[in-house]
Amino acid sequence: MLTMLQTDKHNFAPGSGIGKRVPRKEDDRFLRGKGVYVGDIFLPNMLDIAFVRSPLAHARITSITKPVGFESRVFTADDLPSLAPITAITTLAGFRASSQPILAAGKVRHVGEPIAACLADSRAEAEDIAELVEVSFEELPALADMLTARTSSTLVHEHWEQNVFLETRVDGIMPATAPIIVQRRLRTARQCMSPIEGRGVVAQWDTRLEQLIITSSTQMPHIIRSGLAECLGLPEEQIRVIAPDVGGGFGYKGILLQEEVIAAHLARLLGRPVRWLEDRREQLTANADCREHHYDLTAYADGEGKLLALDCTAHVDAGAYSIYPFSACLEGAQVASILPGPYMMEAYRCLAYSVATNKPSILPYRGVARAGVCYAMESIMDGIAHAAGLEPIDVRLKNLVPPEAMPFDNITGKHFDSGDYPAALRRAAAALDIAKYRAIQAAETGTVRTGIGIAIYCEQGAHGTSVYAGWGVPMVPGYEQATARLTPDGGVEIRVGIHSHGQGLETTLAQVAHEILGVSIDRIKVVHGDTGLTPYSTGTWGSRCMVMAGGAVATASKELLARAKHIAAHLLQTTPEALQRDGDQLMGPAGQRISLGDVARTWYRRPQDLPGRVDGGGLDVTAGYKTKRDSGTFSYAAHACALSVDTETGAVKIIEYVVCEDGGTLINPQIVDGQIIGGLAQGIGTALYEEMIFDDGAQPLCATLADYMLPGATEVPVLRIEHMETKSPYTEFGQKGIGEGGAIGPPAAIANAVNDALRPFQAFVAALPLTPHRILEALAK
Repeated sequence: MLTMLQTDKHNFAPGSGIGKRVPRKEDDRFLRGKGVYVGDIFLPNMLDIAFVRSPLAHARITSITKPVGFESRVFTADDLPSLAPITAITTLAGFRASSQPILAAGKVRHVGEPIAACLADSRAEAEDIAELVEVSFEELPALADMLTARTSSTLVHEHWEQNVFLETRVDGIMPATAPIIVQRRLRTARQCMSPIEGRGVVAQWDTRLEQLIITSSTQMPHIIRSGLAECLGLPEEQIRVIAPDVGGGFGYKGILLQEEVIAAHLARLLGRPVRWLEDRREQLTANADCREHHYDLTAYADGEGKLLALDCTAHVDAGAYSIYPFSACLEGAQVASILPGPYMMEAYRCLAYSVATNKPSILPYRGVARAGVCYAMESIMDGIAHAAGLEPIDVRLKNLVPPEAMPFDNITGKHFDSGDYPAALRRAAAALDIAKYRAIQAAETGTVRTGIGIAIYCEQGAHGTSVYAGWGVPMVPGYEQATARLTPDGGVEIRVGIHSHGQGLETTLAQVAHEILGVSIDRIKVVHGDTGLTPYSTGTWGSRCMVMAGGAVATASKELLARAKHIAAHLLQTTPEALQRDGDQLMGPAGQRISLGDVARTWYRRPQDLPGRVDGGGLDVTAGYKTKRDSGTFSYAAHACALSVDTETGAVKIIEYVVCEDGGTLINPQIVDGQIIGGLAQGIGTALYEEMIFDDGAQPLCATLADYMLPGATEVPVLRIEHMETKSPYTEFGQKGIGEGGAIGPPAAIANAVNDALRPFQAFVAALPLTPHRILEALAK
């Protein structure tokens, strides 16, 4: 059973506004089975799709034969000449664009690439038809390893001169020598992000509106509409994207799908609703890869453990395509810019390759690139500590950006907005009680050994216009918009273009509106996930929602309150400036009161009582918001863990785990706790269990959840969370993005703890996950 010990008891104060532990509004429908997901949607006359997918990683298609009698139910690339391929473009110098056909045309580039779409009245019948489709191939050499693929003469895309989407370089001059030089060669596994709900889409053509209605399990309804319009050749007003309840996203549902394009096209072509629901085999073998990195690192430090310089060559396996809006270089480009983390240094150099291979495309996953770079950087810091004969915490304290330096521009130009990194590290270490575990280690002589690991990182979230414009991607965020509306009976509707798929945003955004308007949180309805109802947004990604959408809701609510005051002042025979809000009522200087509900009833139902002029047009406001500085917020956390390693079996057992995090002003600490707990579970998977293995022919070897190991409740330890709240100077309430952070620290902290336990045996594990096999292999060297 997973439990928590909280230290910030002041957050249990009653109320429903900012900083309060308000129970999640959306949980009532989820716990009662009333959620509505794509898989719950059944439309009359609907067809299901099953795909013929490539069994080979790299091959030319020489022929496709449709089964006799089912020719009209099978569609190949030749049947879809009007569909444009999916193309993710950036203006970054040196980027090589890929063109991803909606169905494979002439060549397949990874196992699972769709070749034909088969339609029937049920998925089972569609799969039977798919079994009858015959595809002949001329097999080509497959590129399964990114290190050899980079220089291979076999090309994933024939018009490229090498298998590299992008080289990202940060130049610096390295010292010739130093008292301490630490080298590491580290590797992280390719993972499959595994939301409970797979992808899914239902497409239908509305003949009355002449509009495609796409219901999709997506994090980015407005972005997906733009991508669909490009591929289908339709104007965006003819496409409406609805995201219903979404059972987990984590970045996996933040891209345009080939399956969405096909379903949309066939629904329009056939005049019947079309549905595709991803099964777990498709998800594992064809669609969901992420996080495969390789690092060659050299760190230079003085004799006291002060980091002088860091040199890195990194590779990221980006798979076969860059997917719309932008996927292939999200990891590699960020490796180069965020590897230094929260540390100061005099010199830094990094060359990162985003490599094309014959594997499914790499996708953004919770904490994009950060889990890998945190693992790499924190391994280096432990290496420096060991070489200097110091405690790992002491070396980190020597090198962290101090609080008095905030705001701070680091060596790669990242602007840290605020924080006290040393304090967070000290609090996590004190909560774990490192001295206690050092004493336990000193007395150990058997085969089971204790290890202690710490890690600290900073996370850039809520990236703004300047960041993404510099990347040249087709989804540059600008003013985040929100609509706030008083209903005729005094309720509040909030409409936002982001999407909530587990983050509790229906609650936290309602808390923001309550803070401004005073209306009971039970009377505040948050509407999201529908391009036909909500203002434009780039969606939910990059720990941005509570900073950007929260700021937009606050801005719209303030304007709505100002308009309500204008009407109320007329009704109370005073001035707007003289009115004070008390709950959901406006109070005049003489004690006269009127509720926002009465103001709304006057606006909607008794216009004869309104003042002669109403500023702004009424009680329906759409407003935009940008942070004071748009380079992002920097939340951070220190993780500390103690674990045991059985040196006979290689088994790892986490004994104790502590997180001290700082997300600025916490809108709802209870929801933040949930984010950290979920992130920890995912981080444990990265550290100890999850690995999508490919053979030399780039064949995926994990086709079911019996092969691909995910942590369960018994693998997640008792967790202690300590909160710090250092406000950001650039955001509406001082809040920072925190949605991804819990998943970043665990791989580094756990890896350092395992290697700490193995140190008496002079063994070191240099790859994630830290499986029993790898631990025993390291001990045998």
